[in-house]
Amino acid sequence: MRRCVQLAKNGLGTSYPNPLVGSVIVHNNMIIGEGWHYKSGMAHAEVNAIKSVSNPELLKDSTIYVSLEPCSHFGKTPPCSDLIIATGIKKVVIGSMDPNPKVAGRGIKKLTEAGCDVQFGVLIEDSDQLNKRFFTYHKKKRPFIILKWAQTKDGFIAPASDLRSKKEPVWITNTIAIQLSHKLRAEEQAILVGTQTVIDDNPSLTTREWKGSNPLRVVIDRTLRIPEDAFVFSNDAATFVVTEKEMTNRENIIYETLNFSENIPQQLCKTLYNHNIQSIIIEGGATTLQSFIDTNLWDEALVFTGNSIFENGIKAPQLAVSASTETVVLDNYLHTFINQNS
Repeated sequence: MRRCVQLAKNGLGTSYPNPLVGSVIVHNNMIIGEGWHYKSGMAHAEVNAIKSVSNPELLKDSTIYVSLEPCSHFGKTPPCSDLIIATGIKKVVIGSMDPNPKVAGRGIKKLTEAGCDVQFGVLIEDSDQLNKRFFTYHKKKRPFIILKWAQTKDGFIAPASDLRSKKEPVWITNTIAIQLSHKLRAEEQAILVGTQTVIDDNPSLTTREWKGSNPLRVVIDRTLRIPEDAFVFSNDAATFVVTEKEMTNRENIIYETLNFSENIPQQLCKTLYNHNIQSIIIEGGATTLQSFIDTNLWDEALVFTGNSIFENGIKAPQLAVSASTETVVLDNYLHTFINQNS
């Protein structure tokens, strides 16, 4: 099952909206096949694992391990539970149960009724963690929310406005940390910033420093103050503009109207859920970040600390939890915070 989880991670950033799934087939204590789910619309992990077995005659005496319950319904591909039954595999070991209402135990039931010996819950914590985005989306009806910012050694995320010489990002961390940030972008479905961040920094919000898909860009712009030539409106990725004004969608730009007198983070979560967005990085300024903290709408926080000292400027947001891990990034640090009460 550890190998299943390892294989499944190969699909991070490409399998949306489907979950991450890995599968291994064992015969006489030897792995004879393995696979993972690459991309929505393509074969599932179990299919790839079964196809990789050079001698199909061995399947009837083999055990298939899969990190997530095999599907039991027709979507873009046929049900994996049907394929497992058809190949004659009699023992199935599963990590997590699929929270998707279209599956949710039906795959296990179908396999059991067909005479398969089904074992469920093996390394369930690892399997659940693997699909934290997928599980949050289906169970909490919102995206998995990651807060991310870089701060100086003295706790500032931006210099005072009178110290800025031009409209571009002020880099706090080293180049490796920046590259790691772009890797994180490639792993998530969407990234969000506020109006002032776009006006001050003119970010692209793309994965320029890492190979991978650009996330959907989500920009909060209540009164549409952002210039039309801003980089967030480039054709590199689609952009959601969250505003109070009624606007007609344009090529690559989707307008979403919210009530700015009510809870913005909650409304955003509902809107993104309706657009099938399973994960989002909140990479905005202090005000935007703090609004998600104050409403307790966050699951993880990734805080980079560089060597810079600003002495004054915009203070970093405050979290009421301790970091769970610390990662050294050359002369910088990455602290990961987990919200256990989200």
